[in-house]
Amino acid sequence: MGSANREHTAPLRRRARAGRVAAVLALLAAFALPVAIASGQSIDDLNSRIAGARDQADSIGAEIQAATEQLRAAQEQAIAAAAREAQLSAVLERGEQREAALEDQVAQARGQLTAARAELRHSLNALSDRLVGIYRGGMPDATTLLLESNGFDDLTTRAEYLRRIEEADAALVSKVRSLRNAVADRLAEVQKAQQRAHAFNERIAAARDQIARVRANAESQAAALEDARARRQAALDSLQSQVDGWTSEVQRLERISAQQAEQKVAGWFGDWAIPASIVMCESGGNFGAVNPSSGAGGAYQILPSTWDLYGGQGNPENASPAEQAEIAAQIWADSGAGAWECAG
Repeated sequence: MGSANREHTAPLRRRARAGRVAAVLALLAAFALPVAIASGQSIDDLNSRIAGARDQADSIGAEIQAATEQLRAAQEQAIAAAAREAQLSAVLERGEQREAALEDQVAQARGQLTAARAELRHSLNALSDRLVGIYRGGMPDATTLLLESNGFDDLTTRAEYLRRIEEADAALVSKVRSLRNAVADRLAEVQKAQQRAHAFNERIAAARDQIARVRANAESQAAALEDARARRQAALDSLQSQVDGWTSEVQRLERISAQQAEQKVAGWFGDWAIPASIVMCESGGNFGAVNPSSGAGGAYQILPSTWDLYGGQGNPENASPAEQAEIAAQIWADSGAGAWECAG
């Protein structure tokens, strides 16, 4: 047909072109034809990379979650150890105060024992001097007391006096010895108490040092886990950035590919609703052509039954070029090239 008819049908063909492009892209996908890009990679390559990166991101995310749980456990252990360390430090402080008080008591008892020993020595020395004096002066016997006494009362008084002196001396020595022994016993008791306190403090100090090491290890582990988690998070962020970039590239390439496909389809179809080679084979481009055997009519050689099915009025060969193009485009979008024998 003439160029006037083609100009008349061109707007409708452009509106139908999107459906034709979609059909062609579907055919390309059906035959697994990847759309190549300038860098030598296809959209499928990028999608494969994105899928692999997402799997890696999921793995890193799981590692971050596990590290977070380990970090929480290490932090809880460090906090518990620090609390226990503080308790033991308080106990040790009280124990050291108790030990210091006992040490003061030991020093006091030692001083008292030294004084008691000195007093005992003084008493023993006095008794010794008295015994020496009695020895030198002679101990009065009963005859002497009897002869020198001025009567019975004086005799009784002198005898009582000597007895009391002897008893007083003996009592003094015994008292001082008892005091010394009591002080010595007190000193031994306080020393034992001090030793027990010192041993207790040593155990508490050892336990505190041990829990301090546990706390330090837990804090060190928590710091290492925090550092590892930060590195994994940085890797995940970097990977996510790559995925975002690849996704944007896929979206861009898909738009470019659609444009490229549309351009290719436009080359196939020319000004027709279906590829020009099929039109030329079917009717030679004659909008009024009729196949005498099948009854197919129009430039696109549409069967009357198909024409009616797609809402055509009358016979296809009697319809305007625009209506023929519109229905042919719909048939192509639904059935593709298989609807025409010349596409064979």
